[in-house]
Formats: sequence, C-alpha cells, structure tokens
Amino acid sequence: MTASADPVPAGLWDSLGWEPTPEQLQLLMALQQHLRDWNTRLNLTRLVDGDDYWVAQVYDSLWPWRDQLRTPSQPLRCIDVGTGGGFPGLALAIALPAARLTLVDSVGRKAEAVKAMAASLGMGDRVEVRWERAETTGHARACRGRQDWAMARAVASAPVVAEYLVPLLNASGRALLYRGQWSPEDLASLERAASSLRAEVERVERIDLPGGRGVRHAVVLKPIAPCPVSYPRAVGLPAKQPLA
Repeated sequence: MTASADPVPAGLWDSLGWEPTPEQLQLLMALQQHLRDWNTRLNLTRLVDGDDYWVAQVYDSLWPWRDQLRTPSQPLRCIDVGTGGGFPGLALAIALPAARLTLVDSVGRKAEAVKAMAASLGMGDRVEVRWERAETTGHARACRGRQDWAMARAVASAPVVAEYLVPLLNASGRALLYRGQWSPEDLASLERAASSLRAEVERVERIDLPGGRGVRHAVVLKPIAPCPVSYPRAVGLPAKQPLA
C-alpha cells in the first residue's frame, strides 16, 4: 500500500443516524488503500482521496440505505450492476455484514480488481463478482427474479437502468437508481419505461451531499407484476432504443 488512509470528515455520519463500528471503519480505510494500489495499475476510479473518497464514494453509496443501516442483521440479497471500482457494492458489503452481494461489471480488469479487493477485505464468501453485460445478468438463472435489491450508480439513463434492474427483482424487491440531478421530465420517462417492465416508481429522495459535493437523488422502483421475459432485451438494445 502506498499511503496512509485519509481521516474521515468531521460529522460525516450524523445525517445517516449511523456510524461504522471500529472494525467497519478499518475496512473502509483498507478499501481506500486497495483502491489506491489498484489505481497504479488500472484506472478504477479518480475518487480515492479525502472527500472524494469519504463523501463522493462512501457516503454517496450509503445514504439511500439509512433504514437498512439501522437493522444490519437483515440477510438481504443485493446486486450492483455496473459496479466499476466497487461502489456502491463494496461499501454496502462493509456496512451490511449480513447481506450477500453480487457485483457486475462488463470490464474484465475492473471485475478482477473488485473481486481481489473483496477477498482481501475478508468478504469473498458473500461478495460474488460477475464479468458480463447487464443484459446477460438479467437472464442468468442465478440472478433473475432473486434479488431483494438491485442497484446501479452512474451507469446510463434512468429508463435504460430500469430495464437492467427490474428483471432481477423478486416479488417484494426494490430497484435503486442513484441519480444526480432529477427533473419532472426524467420522472415521466422513467414511469413510461417502468410500465413496460411491470413496475412503478415508489419514491424519490433528494439530499445535498456533505461538504458542498452536490445534489443526489435516490429513485426507488417496485415491481407490480412479474417482469416480461423479453426484458432485458439483447445486448446493446436497451441503450440504443430506450423504453421511454
């Protein structure tokens, strides 16, 4: 490892109504070190130092999960589509020690790095990493229709992300779309896409990230009937021809 972990900004956890245990904090600090180490070989993420890491990565990954953070013994089954450098998936795996997570990325070297980091942090037994396109994951027997939560952060437009996530949900599952800015037009297009997927928008939450790091929205979808088997469509089609 190349440098010591950066200190956590004062008061960072206050608005979550949660803070990591000493063991979880050590894991989050170790994750920062692993990211720095991997970044010397692979462009995983630019958000690795100071507030870039603690606010724009860790806090931004965890804030939509405030309810679950207060009940960390729930044995949730979650999937993170387009995990990139491992966020939000690895942060959630640390914060929710009873959860089992599947992290999906289409870039093989990123998937390899995330798998190695999970193993180094002692989470390899409950963090699975899949190297494949989201459209493939949506039809995989081990994933489709099995997830309590399916999430994606900074992957594509909301209708495209919805097509990736909704097929993965079980009957009581929820899809979480991490978004930056969010407008009535965005909501209308997502609602049209969700209708085709037999889902609906349950809620939209908004926060201002600490330290003036910008506005974030969490958009939650819930299924209202089984998702048609034709979704997600073939690789590339959701992005080329969004449902909305």
